[in-house]
Amino acid sequence: MAIREFRMPDVGEGLTEADILTWYVKPGDPVVDGQVVCEIETAKAAVELPVPFDGVVREIGFPEGTTVDVGAVIISVDTEGAAGTPEPVAPVVTTAPAVAETAAYEPVGDKSVGDEPVRPERRPVLVGYGVVESSAKRRPRKPAHGTSPGARGPAAGPRPLAKPPVRKLAKDLGVDLTVVRPSGGGGTITRADVHAAAVVDIGTREIVDRPAATPAATPAALPDARETRIPIKGVRKATAAAMVGSAFTAPHVTEFVTFDITRTMKLVEELKSDKDMAGLRVNPLLLIAKAVLVAVKRNPDINAAWDEAAQEIVLKQYVNLGIAAATPRGLIVPNIKDAHDRTLPELSKSLSELVATAREGKTTPAAMQGGTFTLTNVGVFGVDTGTPILNPGEAAILAVGTIKLQPWLHKGKVKARQVTTLALSFDHRLVDGELGSKFLADTAAILEQPKRLITWA
Repeated sequence: MAIREFRMPDVGEGLTEADILTWYVKPGDPVVDGQVVCEIETAKAAVELPVPFDGVVREIGFPEGTTVDVGAVIISVDTEGAAGTPEPVAPVVTTAPAVAETAAYEPVGDKSVGDEPVRPERRPVLVGYGVVESSAKRRPRKPAHGTSPGARGPAAGPRPLAKPPVRKLAKDLGVDLTVVRPSGGGGTITRADVHAAAVVDIGTREIVDRPAATPAATPAALPDARETRIPIKGVRKATAAAMVGSAFTAPHVTEFVTFDITRTMKLVEELKSDKDMAGLRVNPLLLIAKAVLVAVKRNPDINAAWDEAAQEIVLKQYVNLGIAAATPRGLIVPNIKDAHDRTLPELSKSLSELVATAREGKTTPAAMQGGTFTLTNVGVFGVDTGTPILNPGEAAILAVGTIKLQPWLHKGKVKARQVTTLALSFDHRLVDGELGSKFLADTAAILEQPKRLITWA
């Protein structure tokens, strides 16, 4: 018997614990390298974990609903149990790299590529963007990019460029460097690239029946109880800590503006029938986001951060636009990277992908990092306005209230017009009243007269 242990990995940025949501296997079940065995929830996202070796499950370390420290053994596998077990026909497993393992991959036979062993086939797919089949029908495994059908590893090619510490990190996390997209100079793979690849976990996999949730994963309530207690874990716990820290660290100021948004609403309807926007989602939030980006360009100092350690104000020359999203696991704020460079169709596509991924609970930790300005749409709940709390590390956040018909003075007459209210909260250490007021007024002015999207861009 050869027992190998799979430990709880750090799938985020220095996270110390994660909650086990669902086990997909039980003791005695055979598993193959890359097969998803459980779903966990960290303080930033829900992630499915693939096991990094073949064998038979010997022991499940913790039940569902348990909070587990990073590094703790969560499952042990008898790797000799796989010997003599016939291989299933056309197995369908997650082809993403394993997040972590306690031993390196062994080479297949004595074959190698350059000076690195050939590893089992890998095809990383970003969390939330992989193919999830709605049928339990088995499908043949798809070859990874750069491999031939039936191959056990990537086709021969140049050795990936990476420094020794990065190679060790990839080895520890079970990441195949041959399928990692490099972002460093000269095509060099960085630590960030490896971490990004380590959390990819959704590919073509067999749909398995999930076991029923244990009592530990459900709210604690007695039949006749007048109170229900829900453990504060995962995303909700992290959000609570971040909001308290933000509220009592950054001196908040909130300003409001109510205005006529009728012309923007008409433009929304026109764009829905525009051939350049065919197949894309067009709604008021899209044009509000575009107005915010134009207003940031006119008032760039609003796009900043406060560096307490260095006692410096950091002005950002890019806009990673955060969109607050309410999910079953709590509030998250994924962001659109370099939103300032996107055309309206590109922005629409990014917004749709962001929202869909958040609703599925598959937003990656990377998607929630690096935001510079946040937009929250409380209007979808029928709320006129609010005083939003800053996303930690950002100078401002804009809340959009509901858009509704109201009596409004228009061209000297009281008419029914579409009216809304914007609320801007900002960090008064970074943003003074003049800058905050100008930014808010510019955003409203653009939405009152949307032709300014062109003249002010």
